[in-house]
Amino acid sequence: MSVTEITLHQVLPKVFGGMEAEERIANSEVWLRDLSFRRGCRTLVSAESGTGKSSLLSFMFGRRSDYMGDIFMNGENVRKFSVEHWCGIRSTALSLLPQDLCLFPELTARENVEIKNRLTSHRSGKWIEDAFEMLEIGNRADTAAGKMSVGQQQRVAIIRALCQPFDFLMLDEPVSHLDNRNNSVVAALIEREAKECGAGVIVTSVGNHLDLDYKEVIKL
Repeated sequence: MSVTEITLHQVLPKVFGGMEAEERIANSEVWLRDLSFRRGCRTLVSAESGTGKSSLLSFMFGRRSDYMGDIFMNGENVRKFSVEHWCGIRSTALSLLPQDLCLFPELTARENVEIKNRLTSHRSGKWIEDAFEMLEIGNRADTAAGKMSVGQQQRVAIIRALCQPFDFLMLDEPVSHLDNRNNSVVAALIEREAKECGAGVIVTSVGNHLDLDYKEVIKL
């Protein structure tokens, strides 16, 4: 299942209902607008805390449906998608890195990645090993995720997010706990993998942006 375009039409989180005239909604370039993300894009969604950036990605990923308006994939309204259809899209076309990372704290960093990769069979063991080394956490691969720093956990979750095919990679504050050098290393890996498969990358940030060459910056 391939996704070439995601379109938002007058979308607004239901929790913001009745607040349409407020400045944060009226000035948003996302909410209550018509907006499209096309495969191959590099888009930064710049947001203040509490404006709904995590909700936006959850809506597009199908984790939540508590919004007004409509979201379309390849012209088809996602509200019509069955659970089976969503499962297919999430395994072949959409990859999400949530802000809360969703790692299993009792499992090692390597095990957290391998769980995903066993489901997809997308990456070789060498690719995973090389990714750990590239992101400078090779020496932490056998450490329980719960005993790693947040910045190290972010890098583990990024590797895991890349262990599947994708047309769009959605990243919610992926480098909020990384310094500039590690930010650049992570960005290089993401850009390499996204470019190889012609994927779009959609990143949210409240300040510390993933160091990509964005073609579009949108204020949420």
